[in-house]
Amino acid sequence: MSITIIIIIITVLVSVLAWRDYSLMERFIMNPYRVTHKGEYYRLITSGFLHADWGHLLFNMISFYFFAGFIEQLFYYLFGGNGAIYLIGFYIAAIVVSDIPTFLKHRNDPGYNSLGASGGVAAIIFATILFRPLTPIYLFFIPIGIPGFIFGPLYLAYSYYESRRGMGNINHDAHFYGALFGVLFMIIVYPEVIPAFLEQIAGWRLF
Repeated sequence: MSITIIIIIITVLVSVLAWRDYSLMERFIMNPYRVTHKGEYYRLITSGFLHADWGHLLFNMISFYFFAGFIEQLFYYLFGGNGAIYLIGFYIAAIVVSDIPTFLKHRNDPGYNSLGASGGVAAIIFATILFRPLTPIYLFFIPIGIPGFIFGPLYLAYSYYESRRGMGNINHDAHFYGALFGVLFMIIVYPEVIPAFLEQIAGWRLF
């Protein structure tokens, strides 16, 4: 069984268990105040395996499934037998890094909580875009695919704008910083991706 499928199964199980046992939800959810004042740093990781409801869970896991398979194969190509370890480390690191800005912003707010795998999923998606910038990405409300290299900057701009607005319950900071982490990680471990990326988008034509 692939690591991608194993991560999805674990995430689904943890989310469902937390819905049935709210004490588990309270113990695992990202609460920056408790991380700061109680030293519960594990929440930076466990919150990435929790979701608010089925819609939230399915959206993240379907997105993860369609992109993580490629990254898993890529890591086996780059790191041989250690590919699975790199994928797990990359995904968990992305979840943690994407939560750090939220942690710093709300570390003295005992009432703030956040959850979800969005930061890790964003890292996976943007890492894929770096290697496959012409792959179309489909959104539910747009009937045509948007090439990844166009979707990426638009998504980052939207996440940054919504984060500055501070409206709603979506953690746009996690999306933004997770995406950036995915890109930077790939550039560091495989610098050759930059000229390959530029070569691909140079040959793109709208019609």
